Amino acid sequence: MIRKVPVSTIMTHSVICLKKDDNLEDAKYLLKIHHVRHIPIVSGKSIIGMLSKTDLQRIGLWNDDGVVNDSISTLVRTKTTIEEVMTKKLTSVSSSTSVKKVAEIFAKEEFHALPIVDNNILIGIVTTTDLINFLLRQF
Repeated sequence: MIRKVPVSTIMTHSVICLKKDDNLEDAKYLLKIHHVRHIPIVSGKSIIGMLSKTDLQRIGLWNDDGVVNDSISTLVRTKTTIEEVMTKKLTSVSSSTSVKKVAEIFAKEEFHALPIVDNNILIGIVTTTDLINFLLRQF
């Protein structure tokens, strides 16, 4: 049954992560080259925040057409830290959480990625795209 399938079957296991003191330019680069919209921010193996493409758009560091005001971009890159921009209040689920529960969380909340955490260690990430692709495979 689909509703009992654990999220571990659809999550991304190889997660690109950054630390809070990494720079925003590195974050922007990783988002671009890996074609992802969310990067977990970690301290050791524990997640402490999430940085999204939307976060970078909000501070003027990302524009979908690729054009960013260089003077503003330089100011933001040099004066703003990942820790200041990242989302700190996170909802996470364990790898045994059902896909149905994940879908309910996405439907209720306004975010599009959930960190998967077992024993306080980040082990993966699931996105709305992962969920949609899983549902499409069911047809």
